[in-house]
Order: sequence, then C-alpha cells, then structure tokens
Amino acid sequence: MKVIGSRSPRCVRRARDGFTIIEVLLAMAILLFGMTAVLGLLTFGAALSRTSLLRTTSAAAIDATVADLEETLFPMVDGDAGPPTEIKDRVVPGLPDVMYTATAHENPDQPLEYKVDIDMTWTSAGVQREKRFSTLLLREIPFGERLRKQFVEGVKPESQKAPPPAAAPKK
Repeated sequence: MKVIGSRSPRCVRRARDGFTIIEVLLAMAILLFGMTAVLGLLTFGAALSRTSLLRTTSAAAIDATVADLEETLFPMVDGDAGPPTEIKDRVVPGLPDVMYTATAHENPDQPLEYKVDIDMTWTSAGVQREKRFSTLLLREIPFGERLRKQFVEGVKPESQKAPPPAAAPKK
C-alpha cells in the first residue's frame, strides 16, 4: 500500500547529493593555503640557489687570484724568487669583469713570508662593488717555473739532489 504525500527513499537521496557551498569554500581555502606554502618554498629555494651560485663564484675568484699571485707576485731574479711586485688593477683569470690589486708586506720575523692584502672590484647591477681579504704567501720560485726547470732543463729540485759524498774515514 502506498501512502500519498510521502517521499520515496530515492527522492531523499537526490536532495542530499553534491557539496554544499561551505564545503566548497573550505576545500578552496585548504588548496589556497597549500599552494601558498609551495610557492613560498619555491621562491626560498630559488634564493638559496642564487646565494649558492654567488658564493661558489666568489670562492672561484679568490682561488684564481691566489693562484695567479703565487705564479706572478715574486718574479725570477738571478734564478731565484725576487722581491714582490706591486699589482694594480689586474683582471682575475677566467673572470674578465673582476679586477684585483695586491700589496705584499714582509713579515719581519719570517723574511720569506709575506702578508698579501688583496682588493677585488667588480660591477653588479650597475653598482661598483669591492671586497678585501688577506692571505699569506711564501717568496719562492713559482710552481710552473720549478716544473719547467725540472723537466725542460733537467735540474733536480733541492729535495731530490743527492747528498754530497761523505769524506773517507781517516785511519
């Protein structure tokens, strides 16, 4: 027997299908919060990547400068390393936009040891930038010159020379 005016279970189910506006707004708010967090992490990662690139480039510039100084700061004089030369506005090898100036100061307690003050300059975003640092260098024959002497001229380094023959014992 059918009762007039009552709804069938099928009609009740259709009225409850779908999402309410509150549920849709809540889902969009959660999505918006998650996307904001992801975008924040992406920009933070890009900033860290840029900082890492700048630090790597500056470390390479410093290494190139020190290597250049080791080869050229003490010119050869009479087959030995001479006094330091003044270096002004020299291009850093491999980085044509970076220049450096170096001034060497002898250590009074260690005559072969020099404190070298280095001023690096470059232009970034239209602004002239400058960085200063110091390093210690020994006055010695440059590595390239030592290799040339050893392999081209056949001169053995001091550490490889045979000791002088010992005198025969007296009887």
